[in-house]
Amino acid sequence: MGGDIPALRRGLRVLELLAQRPHPVPAALIARELGLPRSSTYQLLNELRAAGYVTYLATERKYGLGLAAFELGSAYLRQDPLERVAAPLLRGLVDAVGGTGHLGILHGNESLYLIEQRPRWPQTLVTDVGVRLPAQLTATGRAMLARLESAHVRALFPNPAAFPMRTARGPRDLRSLRSLLQIERERGWSIEDGYVTTGFATVAAAVFDHGGRPIAAMSLTIRHHCPADAPECGQTWPELAGPVRAAAAALTATIGGRRPVRPGRPHRTT
Repeated sequence: MGGDIPALRRGLRVLELLAQRPHPVPAALIARELGLPRSSTYQLLNELRAAGYVTYLATERKYGLGLAAFELGSAYLRQDPLERVAAPLLRGLVDAVGGTGHLGILHGNESLYLIEQRPRWPQTLVTDVGVRLPAQLTATGRAMLARLESAHVRALFPNPAAFPMRTARGPRDLRSLRSLLQIERERGWSIEDGYVTTGFATVAAAVFDHGGRPIAAMSLTIRHHCPADAPECGQTWPELAGPVRAAAAALTATIGGRRPVRPGRPHRTT
């Protein structure tokens, strides 16, 4: 038993290093940064890969955090502290602007909704507490995806099966998703117009942790009817984005987070 403790500690150090890096890194860098023999580093990485905490990008020969690490972080965020702090901010947003407010996180490549604040006259939506939806379709999900590294997004959406559709609208492949994320990252907020449910649109902004990483998103959903034969309506709702971004910034500040100085590295569209 005692011999397992040093290995566990080294494994945790590997995860901490990967969490601190903005993008995947080669094994040689991990070994050098942590002062580990290269053989031991590969053994640790293989064990972490088998458990889903690390992913290997073969084309780049680099390692990054895996889906299990995202799920672990999501489990922490589902605990009361974040929700207790976010609830009054979300309530204030809904009371001031209208619509239905949500707090969501990434759970793998899905959006998981932790809080829903309904207006005085509730709308019938599928985005209830505990519901998971494809992250590439939701404004909440893309507000977070837009702040992740390109390699991270690729790991979350590795093949066509990762792009389920709910309506005729929304990104259907990695190329179209990256193009949309670049637009939304530069604009400062994400939108979806009939991607999830026809007749509704959503505006969302990311919430950041102390390292400037997206850990959640706040959103506001309103009724909006876009003609069924139109690929997009072209609405960006800056009048809604202002209050949503302010609420997300307030939550970021309250939990000791910080907005990243730069919008993030571009997502390649090739």
